[in-house]
Amino acid sequence: MAIVDFTEAIVRLTFDVGMTQDGKVLKKSSSYRNIHESATAEQLMGVTSILSGFSSYPILAAEKIATGNIQN
Repeated sequence: MAIVDFTEAIVRLTFDVGMTQDGKVLKKSSSYRNIHESATAEQLMGVTSILSGFSSYPILAAEKIATGNIQN
């Protein structure tokens, strides 16, 4: 039976930093490492709302990216 061995998790916040001359949205992202494997969605939402408060740009998205190794 194969298992996934947790390696790391990252939270990435994407911000709206304005518009181009062509009318496209300019985005900027910030990544935060050392997220615990068992962090719940509610805990991550609390942290991302605090972190987004440090930026003067509106937040577009918050993502949790977890990686791991697949082993037999």
